[in-house]
Amino acid sequence: MVLGGVRSGKSSFAERLAAECGEPILYVATAEALDEEMAERIALHRLQRPAPWRTLEAPRNVAAQVAAEIGAAQTVVVEDLTLLLSNLMTEDEISAEQRATHEVNELIALRAHIILVTNEVGMGVVPPYPLGRLFRDSLGRVNQSAALACSEVYFVVAGVPLRLK
Repeated sequence: MVLGGVRSGKSSFAERLAAECGEPILYVATAEALDEEMAERIALHRLQRPAPWRTLEAPRNVAAQVAAEIGAAQTVVVEDLTLLLSNLMTEDEISAEQRATHEVNELIALRAHIILVTNEVGMGVVPPYPLGRLFRDSLGRVNQSAALACSEVYFVVAGVPLRLK
């Protein structure tokens, strides 16, 4: 598991870890292009990934889609749990946290190196609105559950990975 703040370098570090774990690599993108800016970000991310890596776009039902598409992949990068939870909250704010935790547990059970990328959102300001606080609290608990289940956990700050576990 690799967590950190926005633009902390967590994605680059996760990609380096994936390369060290071994190919073939399946990159799982949970982002959805809901506006022009996000579409541009997604396109840029696609261009930055190594050509041999397969990409699976899975904003929901991630574990089932990965299980169906994993093939010979030795390593799976899931980018990221933050957007997965957000996607699930658009469907049902109440069950989203439980569903995201279930997805994480299903992913970790797969026979491959699984690298989960997520944001650390508990170190910032308290969101001024109830849905923002619900999201922050839910992601914190999803991250705790994922960290407990993962054999290695890294926190990335200013491009520097700190091994926590």
